[in-house]
Amino acid sequence: MLQTGEQMPCATLALALTAHEGTVRAVVAPVAAGEERPALSAAAVRGLLAQAGYADWEVLDSAIALLLAHWANQPEGCEVELAVQHDAHFDVGVALDALQAWVQVYPARGGKALQPAEVVQGLHDAGVVYGMDAAAVQQACQATSALQLEVARGQPAVNGHDALFEVLVNTVHDRRPTVDEHGMIDFRELGSIPFVTPGTPLMRRVAASAGTPGMDVRGNPIMAQSGRDYEFASPLKGVRPSADDPNVLEADTKGQPVAVERGMVVEDALSLEAVNLDSGNIDFDGSIEIKGDVLAGMRVQVSGNIVIGGTVEGAHLVAGGDIQVRGGIIAGTTVQAEGQVACKFTENAHITAGTVISVDDMAMQSQLYALNQVLVGVKSTQRGRLVGGTARAAMLVRAPQIGSNMSGVTAVQVGINPLLDSQLADLQAQIAKLNTHLGSLTKIIHTLKTNDEKSSTLQQAQASLLQAQRKLAGVLRDKTELEQQLALCLQAKIEVGQEIQGSVTIAFGKRVRRLEQPYGAGRFELDAEGAIAHIDRRGASSPVV
Repeated sequence: MLQTGEQMPCATLALALTAHEGTVRAVVAPVAAGEERPALSAAAVRGLLAQAGYADWEVLDSAIALLLAHWANQPEGCEVELAVQHDAHFDVGVALDALQAWVQVYPARGGKALQPAEVVQGLHDAGVVYGMDAAAVQQACQATSALQLEVARGQPAVNGHDALFEVLVNTVHDRRPTVDEHGMIDFRELGSIPFVTPGTPLMRRVAASAGTPGMDVRGNPIMAQSGRDYEFASPLKGVRPSADDPNVLEADTKGQPVAVERGMVVEDALSLEAVNLDSGNIDFDGSIEIKGDVLAGMRVQVSGNIVIGGTVEGAHLVAGGDIQVRGGIIAGTTVQAEGQVACKFTENAHITAGTVISVDDMAMQSQLYALNQVLVGVKSTQRGRLVGGTARAAMLVRAPQIGSNMSGVTAVQVGINPLLDSQLADLQAQIAKLNTHLGSLTKIIHTLKTNDEKSSTLQQAQASLLQAQRKLAGVLRDKTELEQQLALCLQAKIEVGQEIQGSVTIAFGKRVRRLEQPYGAGRFELDAEGAIAHIDRRGASSPVV
């Protein structure tokens, strides 16, 4: 490598290299007019630089082009700066949440390489003092090309979990619907009614956790959000706290164990051969299993589940839990369940379910209203049909065939959840009331402080303010969760396994279309613009107009 001011001539060319303050210049000697210089290429110039020890420097391509143009066309001498020396340097970046810091490294080009101490000092100067990765810092110093590398990572806070309620028995019926990330509730067969005896452990409560605080790369603590703690609901029928552990519920009587929100209950269970004029109407606090049929004009109302082995004809069923009919629901029967309703087939019936309606075979001329899903043809994917009447659900209506050329209008409606709409309105009213209350308390506290009041009145007002703020925070969190559930309704679908025929109307919320043509297998949903679209089994989308 040349010293400053020293020249390295090329024996075969009228060209020399000279070094000066971190640069290398080409010195071109003049030639007589009419005299041609020998051929010179960019590769030859680079070779000269490498031979002189400047291969690692930043070689300026534009300067080489300028040199070659002068060399070929101008007899005068000149100097051209060909290469520049750079020390390694770097920039520090910090994420907006300060949980990550990185360096953008520009390696040395003939100059001094980075040292770990330089990088650490640069991070400190940028305020990064926590979570540094020594191996990543060393890797940054050894980089041979420009790169961005994470060199520090903070520790995010881990929020605490809400109180948990763990079911301890396998035979329990869970009356708490489980909603997946798509807003769908799993349908489950009821089966026979299970029983437990007194003293059987049923549920364990696990207290909420406080969470684990974190630390950002600047050394600032990140507070964790504590989970919400809940006690067992009260009252809970047929259960008692365990004498050994008050966080465990055990059966206090014989009956059917049922999981409810924040607890368990043990319900009485009744078994009948049939419901007819001999048995009379049934009004029972618990669950009932009817082995045969429920005849016309009869009423069965229970607080728990109804399991029917036969057919229901022209009767009235009401359940606080689920209803399962292994035969059909026909002839003007009305069915209402807080949970799910399942049957083999239905004709001329009115069915309302708090979660899912599931029909094994066909649904004919019936009103089917479910807050989550209506599923037809569950066990008959070839013959299952939804014909006539109305099927309404918040998230999904599915059937192998919808409509018929031999029937009247079949109406299918999705994206509607009146229960959630009502709950949201209630929460908004609570928020307005709490904000008014907070405003009043704030004014009272301000007045008391202005008057230099330090009595118990001020302390009581401040305590009330804190309590109201906490309550408002909880209601706002509930409102956010409810709005997220309502947003899922925009993902509602109508799925068709085989075809749509006859007169069919479909509705997504307030968007209604009367189908003017038959459709094959596929699904209907809202597109990105909020219009109703049909997606066939190949995935091709077309607007429904």
